[in-house]
Amino acid sequence: MKVTKIFNEFFDSEKAGGLTLIGCTIISLLIVNSTFGSDYHQFWQTKLLGLNLEHWINDGLMTIFFLLIGLELEREIYQGELSNIKDALLPIFGALGGMIVPAGIFLLFNYGTVNQSGAGIPMATDIAFALGIMSLLGNRVPTSLKVFLTALAVIDDMGAIIIIAIFYTKVFIWSNLLISLCIFAVLIVLNRLKVKGLLPYLIGGIAMWYFMLHSGVHATITGVLLAFAIPFSNGDNKSTSTILQHFLHKPVAFIILPVFALANTAIILSGDFKHTLTQNYTLGIALGLIVGKPLGIFFLSFLAVKFGICKLPTDLNWKTIFGVGLLGGIGFTMSIFITLLAFENDTTINNAKLIIVLSSLFAGILGFLSLKLTLKSKINH
Repeated sequence: MKVTKIFNEFFDSEKAGGLTLIGCTIISLLIVNSTFGSDYHQFWQTKLLGLNLEHWINDGLMTIFFLLIGLELEREIYQGELSNIKDALLPIFGALGGMIVPAGIFLLFNYGTVNQSGAGIPMATDIAFALGIMSLLGNRVPTSLKVFLTALAVIDDMGAIIIIAIFYTKVFIWSNLLISLCIFAVLIVLNRLKVKGLLPYLIGGIAMWYFMLHSGVHATITGVLLAFAIPFSNGDNKSTSTILQHFLHKPVAFIILPVFALANTAIILSGDFKHTLTQNYTLGIALGLIVGKPLGIFFLSFLAVKFGICKLPTDLNWKTIFGVGLLGGIGFTMSIFITLLAFENDTTINNAKLIIVLSSLFAGILGFLSLKLTLKSKINH
């Protein structure tokens, strides 16, 4: 299977970024549970231009992360795995299964309770971590499997963005939302007029972000909208979209996501651990990620192929799809992100983050071992 050069760059930056995220998470956990823990927590609450640093990271820097995801999604739709509907249907069905089944498992434990809003938490896949773990398997991983996981995770992120926009918006300020969407419409007009300079889009994007931030809709949605307003043209190296995507790869992988991890994985390891693990919301998250993700991805993909809706690539088998499903259980960045929107109680948020980290770690180990055994046996045969 042929892939574009920019896909390989995206994959390489994501896998390296995933390994960097692991280091930042360990550092954050060590500091917050040391004698410097209180100062560390207080640092992220430092006010800057009316918002604390944590807020700037989660609403500001993460918008840039979503911009990169949007640009990659756009490229996949126009030129990549999603450009051919027949090829796109396999990761689309896999992603849908990987969202519906985990949410169902969570609601099985939490429907009708104060924590039912956390149903979106186990629906997410951390693309950087998942690709980072897959990269440890080296050249034994077929290109089609890399493409399947990437497409699945990008669609998964898109699903998470839609869920954030619909279910985690508590108060609408319609005037600000309307202004933001009007700016978006102006940027689309600039695109249609073939204005290729990046500056007007960036200025418009900042204005759009400001009004979206004050509309009640989560500001990170701006990143995806902006991505689809930026000219793609024919997608070559001179394309405005391609130039921006090239530029964002390393800052997102090595600055934005690591800073997000440092600010949001400051999890205090105290209290009754057994009690934490047996709460309905923590069970829903853990089982959603570890069990729901692989089952949902596998079964909906299997059914789609069984009913002739799409085809399984010739160099893949159902064991490798299940292994990717296990990697899909690495929620981390997106799961933590949704946790901050879903819950308000500090103890609940702390416990949920802890379970997300542990579940993601467990899912990553299971996925790695599953693929290592499957891909090795495949090569031997």
